[in-house]
Amino acid sequence: MPGPLDGVRVVDFTTMIAGPYGTMILGDQGADVIKVEAPLRTDHVRRAGYGQRHFSAAFVNNNRNKRSISVDAKSPSGRQVLLDLARSADVFVQNFRPGVMTRLGIDYDDLRAVKPDIVYVSMSGWGEAGPFAHKPVYDPIIQALSGLASVQGGSDAARPRLIRTILPDKLTGITAAQAVAAALFARERTGEGQHVRLSMLDAVVAFLWSSDMGGQTFVGKEVDVAAAATFIDLIYETASGYISVSVMSNDQWHGLCHAVGHPEWLEDERFKTPAGRDRHADERLELTQQALLTKSANDWLAILEDAGVPCAPVLTRSQMVRHPQVQAAGIVVETQHQHAGPVRQARNAARFETTVPEIRYGAPHLGEHTLEILAELGYDEARRDALLRDGVVSVPGA
Repeated sequence: MPGPLDGVRVVDFTTMIAGPYGTMILGDQGADVIKVEAPLRTDHVRRAGYGQRHFSAAFVNNNRNKRSISVDAKSPSGRQVLLDLARSADVFVQNFRPGVMTRLGIDYDDLRAVKPDIVYVSMSGWGEAGPFAHKPVYDPIIQALSGLASVQGGSDAARPRLIRTILPDKLTGITAAQAVAAALFARERTGEGQHVRLSMLDAVVAFLWSSDMGGQTFVGKEVDVAAAATFIDLIYETASGYISVSVMSNDQWHGLCHAVGHPEWLEDERFKTPAGRDRHADERLELTQQALLTKSANDWLAILEDAGVPCAPVLTRSQMVRHPQVQAAGIVVETQHQHAGPVRQARNAARFETTVPEIRYGAPHLGEHTLEILAELGYDEARRDALLRDGVVSVPGA
């Protein structure tokens, strides 16, 4: 059965990770996503990092379930192709700096003139206003300004640290996909499209506020300098390997104390209440760490699980792929890419019972579907050939 967004057409005018990841989610959920790239200035990710058979892993992992059209939007004929494509679409997504789409003549007002109910999504780094609006930006830059690097460092007094994955990029993509679904739902009720604006900074600050901005929440009662919750994290060394252990409730604390052979911790005034355990977290975690050094990771995991204490092994990337829980849940799947061969990827995270998302096809070659899409737009063979001859569009190998 088709995915929940079957019948929705999305024009994907995005590059790098944030935009393509968001539109891939829509493609996974059934949308017909048409990726637009210029014949010469293609998506940088096509050429970035490890790859096979002219496909980088990063491109494969952010552009499946898409068709590709290669068109020069800077040329008058190419702009017309984009307008015709928008006329056939429900959603248009772009992630260029403010002003670029206006110069190209394909901003929201231009597309609304040919498709009044279009949902137009503008993704940017900083947003449309402010002193940084036109500055270039990449993921680490957002981590720095948003406060995320300070949170990751542990406290305002500690050295800031980057999260070693591009969280702002991917979080913005996920937020964009959710916003598209919401805007389409609103259009079903009102018949009206709209312009949706989203920045990486928007996405990360909203994300942080849920759990990391308590000291800035109560107006007039702000905490000027955030202290570290603990001087160690919840990754513990054992006699062989690492595990993570986390206790919140009184029952879990009791289970941990007995499991590690230290029931006397239950009588320690510092640890008798959740508030006390938070206040004296450094001492509590240090005691826990010393106790866990006495047995292997596997031994402790068995003991702690029997005691009802939340715990897990700390896995490498390759270990995670093969872990029984990941395999039983079917999170990682293997498919046959039409050009690159066998590939392993994570499936779409959301599981729908009746409108089941699926990987229909892998990431496309540049312009792989150019002529097919132009034909769908009503361009006859002579017009398609003329665009190809003039370099306005391209196809693989041409």
